[in-house]
Amino acid sequence: MPTLTPEQRAAYQRDGYLLAENAVNPVELAALRQDFDAWVAESRTHAAAYGEIIDGRPRFDLERGHTAAHPALRRVNSPQEVSDAYFNVMAHSRLTQIVADLVGPNVTFHHAKINSKLPGTATAVKWHQDFPFTPHSNDDLVTALLFVDEVTDENGPLEVLPGSHRGAIHSLWHDGKFTGAIDDAVAAESQAKSIRCIGKAGSVCLMHTRLLHGSAPNHSALPRTLYICVFSAEDALPLSPNPVPSRNAGLLVAGEATGTVRAVPFQLQLPQLPKTASFFNQQVGADRPASYDG
Repeated sequence: MPTLTPEQRAAYQRDGYLLAENAVNPVELAALRQDFDAWVAESRTHAAAYGEIIDGRPRFDLERGHTAAHPALRRVNSPQEVSDAYFNVMAHSRLTQIVADLVGPNVTFHHAKINSKLPGTATAVKWHQDFPFTPHSNDDLVTALLFVDEVTDENGPLEVLPGSHRGAIHSLWHDGKFTGAIDDAVAAESQAKSIRCIGKAGSVCLMHTRLLHGSAPNHSALPRTLYICVFSAEDALPLSPNPVPSRNAGLLVAGEATGTVRAVPFQLQLPQLPKTASFFNQQVGADRPASYDG
């Protein structure tokens, strides 16, 4: 039985994104917060990225300026591998059912991470699309950004350009360098027409893989932590290595395996895989790295 209304599904197809409340229940949300708070506490004992995911890169990434007194844990790679709470939300919650309403009935998990903007941190996200980072044989992919904290106008909310998923696939390569961002002029035009995705904790923003988006730094005293899960239609075949590999990649979270591949025509340059803990150091700014929320 569908979790979303016909109007909600139509809005997603039209706009390329959808905000839905109560994607997780209060118990699930509390468990997510408890585990993330424990990781923040643990990060106080580290001065550089630490831990390890299956390709050897760090699991926990720290923003420049991180200290024990003022922790700046900005990324946890594949948290579902080390937390039952994060695995259950990814695989068994209402969030999963919502995703199946959009790209189902057969849905597989691709990758997940936590992106956090703790109070006073400088993390920003340059405008981009997710699809050039994770190209598949078709574009029935959805990025589910679960609000672990309340997201406000001040704490660095996701900004999206409605309808841009129906437009061009923009290059993230410029002058022979992979920047993880679109052309500055296109970004400025997109920002001028953008919508901010705000909402209470437990809400989710469902975003089409080709939707243009970005976000500003957190200028508030409130944290902005997102649990970001990427899912695909089961018949979408990955065309490049997973940027956040895990033992859960390819897990069937809804429907059944068909063993088929569906392809649609498009052309793009393959992404450059990250060598560090995250995409943060690929979105190079004028004086410091930015980050990636897609």
